[in-house]
Parts: sequence; structure tokens; C-alpha cells
Amino acid sequence: MTGWSCLVTGAGGFLGQRIISLLAEEKGLQEIRALDKDFRPELQEEFSKLKHKVKLTLLQGDILDEQCLQRACQGMSVVIHSAAVIDVSGALQREVLMNINLKGTQLMLEACVQMSVPIFIYTSSMEVAGPNSYTEVIRDACEAQNLESKWSAPYPYSKKLAEKAVLAANGRTLENGGTLYTCALRPMYIYGEGNRFHTLQVNEALQNNRVLEEFAKCSFINPVYVGNVAWAHILASKALQDPKKAPTVRGQFYYISDDTPPQSYSNFLYTLSKEWGFRLDTRMQLPVFLQYWIAFLLEMVSFLLSPIYKYRPPFNRHLVTLSNSVFTFSCKKAQQELGYKPLYSWEEARQRTTQWIGSLVNQHKEALKTKVH
Repeated sequence: MTGWSCLVTGAGGFLGQRIISLLAEEKGLQEIRALDKDFRPELQEEFSKLKHKVKLTLLQGDILDEQCLQRACQGMSVVIHSAAVIDVSGALQREVLMNINLKGTQLMLEACVQMSVPIFIYTSSMEVAGPNSYTEVIRDACEAQNLESKWSAPYPYSKKLAEKAVLAANGRTLENGGTLYTCALRPMYIYGEGNRFHTLQVNEALQNNRVLEEFAKCSFINPVYVGNVAWAHILASKALQDPKKAPTVRGQFYYISDDTPPQSYSNFLYTLSKEWGFRLDTRMQLPVFLQYWIAFLLEMVSFLLSPIYKYRPPFNRHLVTLSNSVFTFSCKKAQQELGYKPLYSWEEARQRTTQWIGSLVNQHKEALKTKVH
């Protein structure tokens, strides 16, 4: 493949920046455009180091700005749409998630049609498949099972509808008479350096004598390293440009996992951080069924108060279910059809992430020294 070009949305994010870094290593790629609402100064510096490898243009813009999207798409042959807002705790208004995750995706698809971009890769989520109940056991699931989330919570709902829009757009006629081809990737829980959930949990533990809250010990999931998810996007882009692979891949979705050992969310963070003296909270936890019904009552209180007061419950039924379900997936279809093989082993991914957690520990130490002085 020579002479292709790629636009990455959400390029300043946890996953997006990895996609950019891997794209920069691709031979035959003429130009990368990185679109995001904002780029941190340190990330701009990182991206500037890639400019000797490939033409890399940073574009600051809004995913809801149609003209901005059309300008970004002009002359591109591939769009990787990873821009999204993740919120499972109810911290953001529903409208924000529906606008960015769903409407933003619809506008991006329309921009591809108008500007005749033939390939669209969508970063979906395992949450479009569930889990729907903490009592249901889903192990080593595959695409053929057609699992679907029944939640109306804004994050899984917006991602589910956005993925449906992407796959339904496969085969649309482009402005220049060509055809739009799409596919979607459903990564497992993504971990790695810069994961904001781990950042919050580690910083909270540092304030609590390095005791990690064991909030999700009943879960069983197969996390995936961020570098391997980024690599899957590169492979999907290449597969849709390959005349032999493309007919099989068009209009499909793929689960993306790697060889990270399946375990609970809580135990996984402990596995990554124990080297730095972190330990799990050994106190008894409320039974999951009780957590679920307390969440239901809190949601009812929030609903009843909504005309006069905006009350956000500390947790909700969706979060309780997500944090306490057995929910693992196979990536065999991605291996067979995309040629997916993890770029990073579990050992390398663990080492990189553990070192990053060590940097958070050192930052905390420095902050304490500054306070003392």
C-alpha cells in the first residue's frame, strides 16, 4: 500500500496518541492528520518528534463542527474515529455523551461521504455488548453471539447506536461515486501508561497509605494493552485497503483482546502496582445484590429530586453491574480476518504500565516534599 493518508480523531487521547505513533512507522503513508479539541504541550512535543518520519498535521477542532470535519477529511483515504467521551459514573450530562459519541460519529460519517473518504474505522467498546446482569456469566464470547447491551445509560447506549450507524454506513455511495467501507473494533478494558482511571485510583491509594479500594473483586475480565488496541486499528486500516481481505472485513465488528491474564478489575490494578508497595483493602464489602439495590434507590432519589435539585449518585446500577460481572471475549475473528497478533506481550505491557505507576508514586513524593518546604 503506497500513497495513503489517514485522519485520526481523538488523537490527543489515551488511545489516539498511540495510534498516531504507530501510524508514523507505516511505510507508504504520506500524511497523518491528528484531530482533537486540544493537545497538551507535552503531547505536541512528542508529536513533533514524529515529523521527520511522516507529514503530521495537528488540527484543533470540535467533533460537532461540520465544516471543521470536512476540512479535516479533504484528501484523506482513511479515517480512524477514536474520539469519544467515557463516563460510567454519571458525572456528565447525558446530552454531552449523546452529542459527542453519537452525533459526532454521524457527522464524521457524513463528512467522509461528502469528501469521498473510502475507509472508516470506528473505535467501539465491549460495553456495546453488555454486561446486562451481574448474575450472567459471559466467557470467551465471540462476534457470532451478537451480544447487545440493554442499558439506557448514556455511555453504552451512545456507543451502541454509534457503532450501528458506522456498520450501516458500509456500502454508502461517496460524493465522487466511490463506496464507503467501514468496520468497528470493540476493545476490552484498555490499560496502559496514562489510563485516567488508574491514575485516579493510584492517587487515591497514595492518599490512603497505598491501600487500593477493592471495588470490583467479583468481576472477571480480560484487559487489553493500549498499544495492542492501537495496533489493531492499523491492521484494520490495512485490511480494508487489501483487495483480498477487504470483502470479509467490510461492515464487520471485532473484539480486541491480548494475552493479558483474565482477572478482576481490583486484582488487575494490584498486579500492576504491588511492586510499589500497594495492597488491596481487606475489609468486607457489601454483597453485590445489596450494592445494586442501593444504587437503584439512589437513582430514584436523583430522579425525584431532578425538578428542583441536581443530585448525582456516587454509583449507579450500570456501574455496579460492570464492576461485578464475568465478561471475557475471544479475539479469534480479528486474528483470522485482520491478521491481528498483539504487538506487545503481557510481560512488556505489564512492565511499561508498572513503570508508569512508579512515576505517579514519585510525583506524589515530590509533591509531599514541596508541601513540607
